[in-house]
Amino acid sequence: MTASQKISLKEKIGYSFGDTAANIVWRTLTSFLLIFYTDVIGIPAASVGLLLLLTRLSDGVTDVIMGLIADRTNSRHGKFRPWILWTAFPFGLLLILTFTNPKLGATGNLIYAYVTYILLTLIYTANNVPYSALLGVITPDHQQRTSLSSFRFAGAFLGGIITQGFLLYLVLYLGNGNESKGYQYAMYLFAVILIGFLMITFFSTKERVKPSKEMQTSIVKDLKDLLTNKPWIILLIVGFLFVTFNSIKQGITVIYFKWYIENVLLAASYMVALLVVSMIGALLTTSLAIKIGKKNLFIYAMLLSGFTNGFIYFQSPDNIEMIFGLGCISEFGAAIMVVLFFTMLGDSADYSEWKSNRRATGLFFSAGTFAMKFGGGVAGAVIGFVLSAYGYDGTNASSIPEALPGIKLLMSWIPVIFLVISTAVMFIYPLTKSKMQEIESDLQSRRNLDLATATKQE
Repeated sequence: MTASQKISLKEKIGYSFGDTAANIVWRTLTSFLLIFYTDVIGIPAASVGLLLLLTRLSDGVTDVIMGLIADRTNSRHGKFRPWILWTAFPFGLLLILTFTNPKLGATGNLIYAYVTYILLTLIYTANNVPYSALLGVITPDHQQRTSLSSFRFAGAFLGGIITQGFLLYLVLYLGNGNESKGYQYAMYLFAVILIGFLMITFFSTKERVKPSKEMQTSIVKDLKDLLTNKPWIILLIVGFLFVTFNSIKQGITVIYFKWYIENVLLAASYMVALLVVSMIGALLTTSLAIKIGKKNLFIYAMLLSGFTNGFIYFQSPDNIEMIFGLGCISEFGAAIMVVLFFTMLGDSADYSEWKSNRRATGLFFSAGTFAMKFGGGVAGAVIGFVLSAYGYDGTNASSIPEALPGIKLLMSWIPVIFLVISTAVMFIYPLTKSKMQEIESDLQSRRNLDLATATKQE
């Protein structure tokens, strides 16, 4: 690597703030949207589950389209950075609208929820696909990408701390007993914070990896490269499964503490504890991956996370220390998974360029937002359908005793099912540490040759 390609601490932190912003939205959606819809607006749990599922079915198409658009964007700011700027203000506005109670009656509220949630997921795609792809073009070095990914998700978990640590208290304080107003006013504050963080990311980062000038662009060929890329397909499946695991855990947490532990504010402390552990896990991922390899570390992290999460089922409501302890251990493994996933998407893009001499970074990273959103949608559907099957009604306390077994299963063993499948799939992932070193060396030789040729022609 040349000196100009090395990533400064300032740039790493600046890049990480982009996911702090995104996770102010993401963690709010995964942890609070379901309970906002059921307990504040009064939409039935089954209807919420169907809403979350249906709005995500189109995400595979929109994410791929956004990846193609980003790859073909040419501006003085690059291909991916300008989208961070262009989407910042709409992102904040739609977050506010999504958590606004329209008071339009049962049918009107449901229609409003569909419209605002779909628009928010679309703007999330337009922001986060280019942001994720930016990871693949800031540096060509796969180890530095792992380091950058570690910083990114430390920033992501900071966004979670802001949301999960403070939102319940903000709702209580700003709403003064009115949850509907509390959520809306809290979103005003969150919107300002996320816009500010996105501006920092835009101004502090730089795109360095650029496609060869001789490389011809073709949507058909890009899609063919994508769909014949074995590492990418495996990562897409693994990403969907472990995100579903994580999202079920996050989506049920507030309900679990509200009705099983009977202390909803303790949920904020629990989520902050998990996020602090997540930040530690994210920052340790680079050194662990260098020692044992990304593939092996991914498998170990999934086994650790799944095993400990299942045992939450056996804990009584007064055994808070054990619930916190098991949750923290499980989240440590989950943090490692998400860091590795996004840096390995960059590896799959390198593999595609190495194999076909073509690079479509935005398209390859679209798998990340697709897995996050579709996994989150399936998780929401699973939570909604299971709660409905156990008779849950968040506006009727008398329904809770019957629903408690379902709430406990959603907090423990049900998400583990998805992680077991994900672990099995990861065993066939082909890009080992030695293979990535070979690919990186070959690609650097090609880029040096392209640079020498261009210099000679000038």
